Amino acid sequence: MGRYLIEPFDGSANHGDRYATERYQGAVGRDWWAIDPTLRLLMRRHLGDGYGWAVPYLEELGKVTGGVVAECAEETDRNPPRLEKYDRWGRDVSQVVMPPSFHTAREAMMEHNFLNPAFVRQALDNGANSAALGAAWTYLLDQADIGMGCALGTGGDMVVSLAEKHAPPDVLARVREIFANGFYSGEAAQMFTERTGGSDLAALETSAVQDGESWLLNGFKWFASNANGSAFVVLARLASQEVKPFLVLWERRDGSRNGVRIRRLKDKLGTRSVASAEVEFTDAEAFLLASAEGSEGSGLGTMMKLTNASRLGVAMMGVGVARRALVEAICYARAREAFGKPLIQQPLMRRKLAELIVEVEAAQAMVFDGLINRQRLTPAVIKLRVARLGVTAATDAIEIHGGNGYIEQWPVARLLRDAQVNPIWEGGDNILCLDVRRAMLRENAHEPFLDRIETAVSQAPAGSGDLVRERIDDLRKAITAWSSLSPEVAEARLFPLAQLMADVYAAALLLEQAGWEERNGHGDRKTLVARLYADTHLADHGPLRGIDRPAENLERFDDLVSGALTL
Repeated sequence: MGRYLIEPFDGSANHGDRYATERYQGAVGRDWWAIDPTLRLLMRRHLGDGYGWAVPYLEELGKVTGGVVAECAEETDRNPPRLEKYDRWGRDVSQVVMPPSFHTAREAMMEHNFLNPAFVRQALDNGANSAALGAAWTYLLDQADIGMGCALGTGGDMVVSLAEKHAPPDVLARVREIFANGFYSGEAAQMFTERTGGSDLAALETSAVQDGESWLLNGFKWFASNANGSAFVVLARLASQEVKPFLVLWERRDGSRNGVRIRRLKDKLGTRSVASAEVEFTDAEAFLLASAEGSEGSGLGTMMKLTNASRLGVAMMGVGVARRALVEAICYARAREAFGKPLIQQPLMRRKLAELIVEVEAAQAMVFDGLINRQRLTPAVIKLRVARLGVTAATDAIEIHGGNGYIEQWPVARLLRDAQVNPIWEGGDNILCLDVRRAMLRENAHEPFLDRIETAVSQAPAGSGDLVRERIDDLRKAITAWSSLSPEVAEARLFPLAQLMADVYAAALLLEQAGWEERNGHGDRKTLVARLYADTHLADHGPLRGIDRPAENLERFDDLVSGALTL
C-alpha cells in the first residue's frame, strides 16, 4: 500500500479492494521451490539419499529465480540488447551490448549454477543425481526467462565435445578456458540457418577453404542466437560439397580480430533477452570439427546427437513456460471475483485449471525422464508435445486474466510471445516427425522406447494402468501398420503416430510416479493425475463425448491444486 492513489470513483472500501494491486501477486517475488510440490516430489524420487544435501541449494535457487531473475526478465524484455556496429572511427566492432538487467540475472544464475563442473562433482560425492539437479536448474530458470535459458545453454556442449575430438591443442586450450564454468555459461552459439532455411543442408551456401591447419569461411548466417557469445559452431560447405561443422572464435590465433561481422540484431516477437543476429563471415579463421575431407566421420552425426539434447532443452523451455502460466493463472483466479465469488470457485474455471494442471505435470514427467533416462527417440517425441503446450498454456493464462492478460504490464503476455519460438527452435513439428522416422528405420529406436514405457507401467499402483497397457499394445500395432504404408502416406501419418507415442509415454510415466508416490507414503494424488490424463488422451468417450462420465476433476479439484501449488 502507499504506492498508488485511491481513486475517488472507487467508492466504498469494499469496492476499492477490488483494485488493490497487492491482492493480485503472481509468481514474481515467490520462492519457486517452496511453492512447487511437483518439483519437490520429483527431486525426492530422483535424488534419493542426496536429497537432503541438495535441498538448501534448491531453496536458494527457488528464491533467486522467483526473485531477481524473474524481475530482471521483465526489465530485459522492455530494454533488449542493442548492437554497436561501429566505433567512433567508423571501424566495424560488431559489439552486442547487453542491458544491466541481463548481466544481473546471469550473474545470479552463475552463482547458483547446478551445471558447473565443480558443483556436479560435489553433487555426485554426496549421492545426488547431477542430471536431475541440472534438470531442476533449467526448469526453474525457464519459468523466469526462456531467453536467458537459450543464452546460457545454446551449443556449449556441442562446442566443447567437438573441440575435444578435433581442435588443435592451442585452440582446444582456448575453448576449455572459455567454458571453465561449464556448458551453461552463455559463451556458445550455433550458426546453421541461412536465408534459404535451417533444415535443408543441401541449400547451405557458406563455404570453407583450407588455409594450412585452419580454414577460411565466407558466408552469411540468417538467424544466430546468442551472437554475443565467444565460440561458435558454424556449418559450411567444402569444395567437395560436403557439409562440415567448424569452430569460429572472435579472435584469430594471433590475437587479431576475426572476420566475423554482425549485420543487425533481429527484432523478435519474444525471447528478447537472447541476442539473435544476422552474422557474416569474411575470410573468418575456422577450425574443422570433424574428420578430414573425404574420410569417415563428418561430425554431423555427433552434432545430431547433441541436437537431440538441445531439443530436450527446448522442451524444458516449453514446460517452464507452461508451469509459469499455470502459477499465474491460479494466482489470478484466486484473487479475481466475478458473479459474487472468486473465479477459482466457478465450475468452468475449475475444469480449465484442472486440465492445465494435468497437462503440465504430464509434460514435466516427460522432460525430466528424457533428460535423466536418455534415449534416441524421446527428444523428438517430447519436444513435439511439450513445446506446443507452452503456447497453449500461455494462451489459457491470458484468457483467465481476461483483458488484463492482453496487456504487457501483466506477465502472461510475455509468456505467450516467448513461447511461440519453442515449436520452431531445434526443428518444427515436421522435422521432428522426420527424425522419429529416421530413428525407427535406421536405429530401431522404437523398441527401447516401448521397453521404457513397459517398465514405467510395471511400477504403477496396484489396480491401475489397464487402459495404458491396452494402448501400449495399440501403439505396437500402429507402428506395425505404419511400416507397411507407402512412403508418401507413411510420411503423412508420422504426426498422428508421434502424438500417440507421446500420449502413451506420458500416461505411463505418470503411473510410474504414482506408484513411487504411494509406496513412499506421499498419498495418491499422482494416481488421480495419471487417471485424468489417461481419460483425456487414451479413453474412448463414445458418442456422448464423456458428458456422462464421473467429474473427478471437480470432485477432487482441491487435491489437484494443493498438489500443484502451495501459497
